[in-house]
Amino acid sequence: MPSSNHDNAFHHFIEARKEGGAGIWKWNHYFDIYDRHFSRFRDREVHVLEIGIYSGGSLEMWRDYFGPNCHIYGVDIEPACKAYESDGVQVFIGDQSDRAFWKRFRQAVPTLDIVIDDGGHLPEQQIVTMEESLPYLRPGGVYLCEDLHGKQNGFAAYVYGMSWNFNAIEQFEENFENPERRLLCKASALQSAIKSIHHYPFVTVIEKNDSKTTELLAPKIGTKWEPIYK
Repeated sequence: MPSSNHDNAFHHFIEARKEGGAGIWKWNHYFDIYDRHFSRFRDREVHVLEIGIYSGGSLEMWRDYFGPNCHIYGVDIEPACKAYESDGVQVFIGDQSDRAFWKRFRQAVPTLDIVIDDGGHLPEQQIVTMEESLPYLRPGGVYLCEDLHGKQNGFAAYVYGMSWNFNAIEQFEENFENPERRLLCKASALQSAIKSIHHYPFVTVIEKNDSKTTELLAPKIGTKWEPIYK
């Protein structure tokens, strides 16, 4: 877990928001997690989706953090949240556990770089949301699901299963003639698409590869080796 850094832009925004402004309700340690995984997108054209709008304050927070070139999309089941639309912020009303809703959403918003799931917090909602949106993130995109509470959290267990498959070895090869390709294996579909999976208290972050990985390679570097290990 990243150490608390009160110099990041999220902390500055929250300190200034304590009097007035639309409400934001987040665990304090989330802001360091956001900064760790989102900082490379700042001041770029970036497409950000947040599920769960509540009082609209976090939509303003994303705008402040990412800058004027960001496109922000909000999803909420409550029709009143449509009121939080503004320049650069588009709000969709729908049920995050409804796969038909996500099909319509993708037709309206074909490009996404970041997804933040702060919606209904039920595992069945979170699993559908991830399955329907993670594959459509652009290369290098980030998927963040928050408020995973409880030791027996169903969504966390689902992601742990992904983590086990992350270590799969497919079509393993040994090459004794070419040290540059001494050990290699074909990347699985998961290894090809996903760069990393991070677990924090109450939060899971999944980062996509910048480009598809076709193989995992372990070259032997150097010339001096103990004979038994050649």
